[in-house]
Amino acid sequence: METKKEFFLECYKLGIIKFGRFTLKSGIESPFYVDLRPLASDPKILKSLANYLLEMLPLDNFDLICGVPYAALPMATAMSLESYIPLIIKRKEAKDYGTKRLIEGIFTKGQNCLLVEDVITSGKSLLETIDEVENEGIDVSDIVVVLDRQQGGKQLLESRGYNVHTLFTISEVCKMLQEEGHLTDDEIERIQDFLNGNNVKFEEKKRLSYEDKLEICDHSVAQKLLKIAVEKRSNLIVSADVTTTKELLDLVEKVGPHIVALKTHIDIISDFDADNTILPLKDLASKYNFLLMEDRKFADIGNTQELQFSMGVFKISNWADFVTAQVIAGYDSLDCFRNVGVVAILSMSSTGTLTDLQYREQAANIAVSHPNVFGGVSQNRIPDELLLFTPGVNLADSGDGKGQQYNTPEHVFNKLQTDFIIVGRGIYKSDDVEKAALNYKIAGWNAYEKSL
Repeated sequence: METKKEFFLECYKLGIIKFGRFTLKSGIESPFYVDLRPLASDPKILKSLANYLLEMLPLDNFDLICGVPYAALPMATAMSLESYIPLIIKRKEAKDYGTKRLIEGIFTKGQNCLLVEDVITSGKSLLETIDEVENEGIDVSDIVVVLDRQQGGKQLLESRGYNVHTLFTISEVCKMLQEEGHLTDDEIERIQDFLNGNNVKFEEKKRLSYEDKLEICDHSVAQKLLKIAVEKRSNLIVSADVTTTKELLDLVEKVGPHIVALKTHIDIISDFDADNTILPLKDLASKYNFLLMEDRKFADIGNTQELQFSMGVFKISNWADFVTAQVIAGYDSLDCFRNVGVVAILSMSSTGTLTDLQYREQAANIAVSHPNVFGGVSQNRIPDELLLFTPGVNLADSGDGKGQQYNTPEHVFNKLQTDFIIVGRGIYKSDDVEKAALNYKIAGWNAYEKSL
């Protein structure tokens, strides 16, 4: 039979704990991040986990089991199946139809319920859950937790009279990982400082210069873009959100000397014609030395994307130097973009976006590993192997009232370590487009140099 340490190391392989620099929901920066949801995807581990948790408990004391939503729900379900103790389900919020109940399942008042939680931090959210369960007339005496972050939650609950059973503490798992060579002494010291309530000082990672990026970004389009940036002392990409060919070409004549790339939405050009729109656009790109970035945001299966890319009226494959694409359809969907570069959409700048941390991590893994991809569009830091393109940049950092959130050049270069800024309305809506482009070019370059 495997030991508790061997079991944890199996869990660790699923990526349940990451070490580095993470901003928690509270705004505090932590040297580790815990997410136990991947455990539910491995039936063998989930079953073993249920039995480890049950072995710690006086099972005769409980009439019901309830998992705190959402991460602990599969754990509580597995424990119910292993112990034959009935399961009840707590909703995060009551339905506004039907029974409108917060607690679902069969139970009677006065029964004692075991609460199951994945991670305990401050304990405050558990107290809220306990109140909601007890409001149904159900008693709670014990809570079982997979991992105690050792930030006061266990002590708070015990001071209120609850029995808290923890399978692992963060100190225990760090010791095990150190013994296996997964954590250094410095990392352990930083974690211990954090657990002791001290402000952890993280070593600021030095951003890479364009010359540094030229050494590690081997895609031909990335090389061209970086060389243009150095030559023109610019990291500015203008978003040409105009709707006629004349507006497009007039804009390019004014901004061309100052940009490294022009971002187009070619399907909004109402009078599009390959000869009259694309040929002069390519001539201007050659004249002013910038690349053409079609912001198509491809987001379909590979076969459909290939047709959208190479066929139809726009024939994007004939003229674009690089395109943007979602990665939601997976790695293989990006194979169709031959002879151009791909910038993957890793996150978006609008409020309420669904590109959460888990999505961003998986999308970044695809982007780094796919040979057609050389960059990412993101509001967060991304791996150094990719060039970071940050939209929503404006010298005034307020939003537009439609969900668009703006960032200043200083913010994106210092905090996000961006490589290229994308500016739209701040330039093409300006009274003096050429002057605005020059101002953004200078501001972007100065912010880049200060960030080195």
